Amino acid sequence: MATSWLLVALQFLLIGLLIVTTQPAVEVLAIALAATFAAAGGAVGLAALAANRPGNFNIRPEVKDGARLVMHGIYAHVRHPMYSAVLLALLAFVALDARPWRIGAWIALAAVLLAKAVREERYLLARFPEYAGYRARTHRFIPGVL
Repeated sequence: MATSWLLVALQFLLIGLLIVTTQPAVEVLAIALAATFAAAGGAVGLAALAANRPGNFNIRPEVKDGARLVMHGIYAHVRHPMYSAVLLALLAFVALDARPWRIGAWIALAAVLLAKAVREERYLLARFPEYAGYRARTHRFIPGVL
């Protein structure tokens, strides 16, 4: 459980760091990219909320008591759409201010979310026998890629 809380703390630390250190861009391309990433992140997040009941989410990778496995909606294509939404939304902040250390912080955030997803999947496999088949036919974060 300590590992789970550490991953959550790292996730929020990196999110906060990327948000509060953003120096606004004036370049039209950077602003357009940021708007695109933000809109995509918002759309993915809303699709995840539409497919999954709010009480079913957990900030930690452990599966809540009484949780149900969701395999419809966006979850039919991506196993962790909320993590995808976070990555897209934070990519908008990086697009606005793409200093190398901020790109590295975003990559670190992706690594933390990957570690959370791997840990969560172990719990899901133990709780839901059908998860193995679901995992075999869906991608973790990006349909057709990862």
